Amino acid sequence: MKIVCDGLDLADAVMKVSKAISNKNVNPILEGIKLSTDEDYLYLTATDLELTIENKIKSEIKIEGDVVIPGKFFGEYIKKLNNEQIELTSDDSNNLSIRYADSFGKIQCYNASEYPTTKKLDFDNSFEITQKDLKDLIQKSVYAVSTDDTRPILKGVKIEVNNSLVTAIALDGFRLALNSKPVRNVSNSCNIIVPAKSLKEISNLLNDSDDYVKLNIQRNYLMVEVENTKISTRLLDGEFINYKQIIPSAFATNVIINKQQLENSIDKAMLFSRVDKNNLVKFEINDKIMIVSSHSEIGENKDNISISLNGKELTIAFNARYFSEALRVIDDEYIKLSFNSSISPCVITGNENTNFVNLILPVRIS
Repeated sequence: MKIVCDGLDLADAVMKVSKAISNKNVNPILEGIKLSTDEDYLYLTATDLELTIENKIKSEIKIEGDVVIPGKFFGEYIKKLNNEQIELTSDDSNNLSIRYADSFGKIQCYNASEYPTTKKLDFDNSFEITQKDLKDLIQKSVYAVSTDDTRPILKGVKIEVNNSLVTAIALDGFRLALNSKPVRNVSNSCNIIVPAKSLKEISNLLNDSDDYVKLNIQRNYLMVEVENTKISTRLLDGEFINYKQIIPSAFATNVIINKQQLENSIDKAMLFSRVDKNNLVKFEINDKIMIVSSHSEIGENKDNISISLNGKELTIAFNARYFSEALRVIDDEYIKLSFNSSISPCVITGNENTNFVNLILPVRIS
């Protein structure tokens, strides 16, 4: 293989695909990035067998070929080169020579024939969504996935596609996040569970534009292509929790509150509560005021926030981190907090925007 490409393009491509490099050291070649050529493009591919990321850059192809280069080392090396033309040449001994300006480097590589072949996928279903909506869909749900290996199905986000709407649902046993967005050109209704890691990498590729991207779904795979980068991920297999049974349909207490004021109060409360490592924040909901408080051996803090209350007064406590993470992804100026009792979950929605729902279980207090 012998090619000439732009150094900045190469560094950017390496950075994107390296997110799929395996960290488990099961097979050394999975720590590599495959470089291959086709017509006027250099293709870079990395995979951990669950997630595959491929990027292509325009190049001058002098000799066709492929090679697998140690991924993390190559990434660090390329970042230190000047942003100019780079010539890559591989030989029969799997050495890759790198020439730039008047300088030269050589890296020992793996044999490309030992690299896993990319599975050819025939997609059954597809739909289209704007980049900004897909990014929002992911960011407002993926934070609530479980990190517990004993329930691997909850380490993914359930994606439901029906008619002109896609809904993402994530939960970990203590909280739930749901977000819905409009879609177009839906081929068939479907339900899939996508690993959180894969969705985070898809989100990293997206911008806040109204440009549409197409999501292609096969029985066990999801593939998304954004400009010159293609992400394919294996889907999780199993029964997801029936989340619709978890979300209450009626409430005894409804509170309208300024989101930013509540977020600031909880952030202050966390400074105190984390000293005792209980991360507890208490809400005392009265007629026109909600008192947000926390205490620990270092002291206590109380904030009074003006609210609009419809229903019963209530005192309830939560893990402050769960509330903080939910509020961080909400854009609305005012939000609605809905309760039934001090031992029932709180449901957070927008005051007018009901496309997202956050549910958080309370902590029992004496």
